[in-house]
Amino acid sequence: QVQLVESGGGLVQPGGSLRLSCAASESIFSISLVGWYRQCPGKQRELVAAIRSGGSTNYADSVKGRFSISRDNAKNTVYLQMNSLKPEDTAVYYCNVMGTIYNYWGQGTQVTVSS
Repeated sequence: QVQLVESGGGLVQPGGSLRLSCAASESIFSISLVGWYRQCPGKQRELVAAIRSGGSTNYADSVKGRFSISRDNAKNTVYLQMNSLKPEDTAVYYCNVMGTIYNYWGQGTQVTVSS
């Protein structure tokens, strides 16, 4: 069982930045589809950004140009750089790692964008 630990969430003012980290207990990111999801109270979890094993990325329209996903295989860590944050970005952010026969989730980290 791979363990995923997210960190980096917190309270930030509108227009500010945060960088989320997702650390894995095993070297798995380079062979998996890794995604950052978020969930607001009363809403479904939505995909924010994803990075494939080959390095290609995709983003939700709502975060394009503001968020960036990256991967450091040596550190078994995936990052989500979030810039120009808006109040509507407030959510619990989750890291997900998916392969052919596995699907792991982290515990989530709260991001609150408020003045």
